[in-house]
Amino acid sequence: MKHLILIVALVIMAFSDNDLMMMKGKAIYEETCVSCHGPDGEGNPLMQLVVKPRKLSQSLLTEEQSLKIIRKSAHYWGAYSDIMPSFEVIYDDWQTEAVAHYIYTSFHSGTTDKTIKKLMDKIEPVPKVKVAKMLKRGKKIYKRNCSWCHGLDGKGKGAATRNPELSIFPYDLTKTLLTSDQKFLYAKYGGVFWGSDKDDMPSWGKKYDDYTLRSVIKYIDEVLQEKK
Repeated sequence: MKHLILIVALVIMAFSDNDLMMMKGKAIYEETCVSCHGPDGEGNPLMQLVVKPRKLSQSLLTEEQSLKIIRKSAHYWGAYSDIMPSFEVIYDDWQTEAVAHYIYTSFHSGTTDKTIKKLMDKIEPVPKVKVAKMLKRGKKIYKRNCSWCHGLDGKGKGAATRNPELSIFPYDLTKTLLTSDQKFLYAKYGGVFWGSDKDDMPSWGKKYDDYTLRSVIKYIDEVLQEKK
């Protein structure tokens, strides 16, 4: 018996902390997450959900942001629906860290990070003479386009959500955990580019330049999020 215990201890010691975290994260993912997100993180096409899970390989989220959503739910961070629930009452801190690490490492694999960096490097700098005009420009464009879905206050209750034929689920922008850069990239390239199943969030980069989109994000960050 002592020999068996010694062997088990040596086997455990042979694995690094990262190995153990990946093993545990994979086990939890396959037990809990795979039914919605699929074995490859691309979503389960057989799941009849109103809001389908995003493709994890295209997600803008960092590992830390994924962890926050796993613990608190997507709704807590601004999602209209509560299809992605909170798991902090089911798994402890280490377990949720493990599954977030497994998801990020297995499906993100650094490819999205490289894409984000490449896209951010292409952003046109804002001319100094225009910086002072950004909030005014952002407010104008937000009210003209974004408020239809997200509402004038940014809380995701725009007029479009009251039309059952549209069946859209805008985020509450006052709760989102996305950074300014992430919001900009999401607005510029659209939801489908970043793993969404539907194109409810269009690619506004086809209509507006970087200055205008960054102005909208500045308005969201400095006006709408300040009012939450």
